[in-house]
Parts: sequence; C-alpha cells; structure tokens
Amino acid sequence: MYLVHAGLRAAEPGSQLPSETAELIRSVADTDGPPAEHVSAHPDALPDPVVGVFLVADGLAEAERTAETLFRRALAVVPALRGWRLTRVGAPLVTPYYEQLLLSSSGPAGRIGSGPLPSN
Repeated sequence: MYLVHAGLRAAEPGSQLPSETAELIRSVADTDGPPAEHVSAHPDALPDPVVGVFLVADGLAEAERTAETLFRRALAVVPALRGWRLTRVGAPLVTPYYEQLLLSSSGPAGRIGSGPLPSN
C-alpha cells in the first residue's frame, strides 16, 4: 500500500478547499476510478492544500500514476472541485520531517531532545 499526496490550487486566490473533499474524491474512486483504501484532505497545508490517498499497487510508480488518474478524474467530474488544479502528485518523503527535527531548538545542533550528551 502506498500513500500518494496531491497538491491542489484554486483558480481564485483565497478559495477554500471544500470540507467534504476527501469524501468527494473517495466517491469517484468507488464508482468510476481506481480503488482507494483511504482518502484524507489537509486544507491548511502550505503552500497549497493537500489530499492524500492510500492505494494498493505493485510499485510506487504505479501508485503515483493511479493517484494522478484519480485526482484528475475527480477535478473533472466533481462540481465542488471544478476550478481546482493539480500542482503535484507524488509519494511524500519523510526526509524533510527528520531534517526539521535535527534543526529544532530542542537541543544542540544534530541532536533531538535536551540534556547532556551521553558521552560526557
């Protein structure tokens, strides 16, 4: 199973992603599109709202292609999503999360947490 994210951008600045976006995309997957195990919308993500979909696929490339097909179909057929466009589709990388932890102010550079170094 793969998690694939899609960035969405509204045609009009300041537009809000509909609160029911996850359900709308899931309905397209259930009726017309590729099967989706779970769909989750993150309307406050920056720089653009993000929708994540879990898909069963034989590989990452297939999962990303399947997700792109699903998102493009949803944007074309769901009236509440018309005017939105895809900015990116791909599996999220965890590297930025860990880099952020390493640079956090919780301890000396390169350490997670506070307290003395174990070697002291």
